[in-house]
Amino acid sequence: MRFVKSVLLVIFSLAFLPATFIAQELDPIIHKADSLYAEYQEEQSLELYDQVLEQEPDHYKALWRSSFLYSRIGNRLDEEANQEDYFNRAIELAEKALAVDSTDSQSNFVMSVAMGRKALISGARDRVAASRAIKKYADRAISYDSTNAGAWHVLGRWHFKVANLSWVERLAANTLFGGVPGNASNEKAAEYIEKAISLEGQYARYYYDLARVYEELGRDKQAIETCQAAIDLPVLTVDDMEIKNQCHQLIGDI
Repeated sequence: MRFVKSVLLVIFSLAFLPATFIAQELDPIIHKADSLYAEYQEEQSLELYDQVLEQEPDHYKALWRSSFLYSRIGNRLDEEANQEDYFNRAIELAEKALAVDSTDSQSNFVMSVAMGRKALISGARDRVAASRAIKKYADRAISYDSTNAGAWHVLGRWHFKVANLSWVERLAANTLFGGVPGNASNEKAAEYIEKAISLEGQYARYYYDLARVYEELGRDKQAIETCQAAIDLPVLTVDDMEIKNQCHQLIGDI
């Protein structure tokens, strides 16, 4: 009997050894990936999160952060086919993150981002179809964490895009879906992006997008002031210099 118990104990211990060993082995990789992510070293961070997912496919943080990084990096690519590959991968990872935890803000947020990026390179029909899901996931992200600045930004961009659909997109919406989704407005777009800035005021992208909304509303003075605020921010991401240039351009156009 004692022998049988000993054998069972060994088998039980061996059964849990691989998972424990993998977790310990991944700890330094995750720590390094998190540090690079915080420093906006996005491609290097993504490479490490991909390594984590190879060993632990359901690692929640690696899933949602990888999805977000694929969306961000893909947005910088020149070839639309390459962008589509990155955005599809972002959606795939977001789906896996939602499968792990559908009630967390971040899994819903990154799905809204990935679908939004994919919509921008899609046809009018697909853009209108995706818009409903984008808002759904952004709303959910905020419902689970009202301090998620990125989700407020997505929701603000959603209102801006839908409120200013082209006639082709409106035709598609009316024909296929019985009208434009939601009660989108530029006023709400401004309100929600202002909320994002109040929560995280260090991102030039938020200011530039808000300035565009102000311009659309005819609030030119606020648009210029908001662009200048973006220009005065320190450079954080590789996109920031281009965003600052766009702010200068917008000021010149006004």
